[in-house]
Amino acid sequence: MALTQTQNLPQQYVTDLGADYGRQLAGLTSLPIDTARLAPQVAGQDPLQTQAYNLAGQGVGAYQPYLTQQAQYSGPQAYQGFESPYQQDVIDATLLEFDKQTRAGLTGIGQNAAMSGNLGGGREGVMRANYMSNQDANRALINSKLLQQGFNQSNLNAQTAFNQQGQLGSNIQNFQTADINQLGRLGGVQQLQDQAGLDAIREANRLETFEPYERLNTYGSGVASLFSGNAPFGNQSTVTPNPTPLQTALGTGITLSGIFGNQNMQGTDYGKVIGSMA
Repeated sequence: MALTQTQNLPQQYVTDLGADYGRQLAGLTSLPIDTARLAPQVAGQDPLQTQAYNLAGQGVGAYQPYLTQQAQYSGPQAYQGFESPYQQDVIDATLLEFDKQTRAGLTGIGQNAAMSGNLGGGREGVMRANYMSNQDANRALINSKLLQQGFNQSNLNAQTAFNQQGQLGSNIQNFQTADINQLGRLGGVQQLQDQAGLDAIREANRLETFEPYERLNTYGSGVASLFSGNAPFGNQSTVTPNPTPLQTALGTGITLSGIFGNQNMQGTDYGKVIGSMA
């Protein structure tokens, strides 16, 4: 008895494409990927950032000299460094003029005593003593006021210098901070630009590296779609295998049984028949 098998075979060109895809896939995946070209890279520090860093390091404690100098302008002796070199000359000249006036006053007392007939008398002596006592007190008061004025001015100058030194120290720090910030910002902008360039190169390398894979993937998808959609368009092949001797013998026995009937075939040895036909 003949057996018939029906197979839906793909078109030959589809089979060829599948074989070609397999060869390309094996070849491509056997090649190592240069991962170094795809590794992330970090942009180095921009020269402006380096300058800002160095300036920050150099600026640490840059205000200390001003603080040290400022300390000299405080304390009970600070005013001495700001005394006017002419202060004593002013005091001496003022007192000299006062002494002249004092002597003139004594002369006047003597003249008054002579006119009143008390020259050299006790009354003149009392008047001179009282006058000199008052003048000495006035002289001391003038000297004290002049010294106090000089001290106040010197102390004010010391306080001014103290404040100025503190302000200078603060300004130096602020100026350095402003420079550091500006350099850091500008350097940061350039570093970002450099980083963007490195990222772009890395992306370009990635696209170049995986382009063959993506192209082969597209190729494979097309081949797969041809295979999956091949049934309506495939070749139908009918295969009829040649009957074996056993199949032939069985077929002949069945035919003889139908022709001659069971009665005529009674006692027939089918094994011998089959064996003789084999």
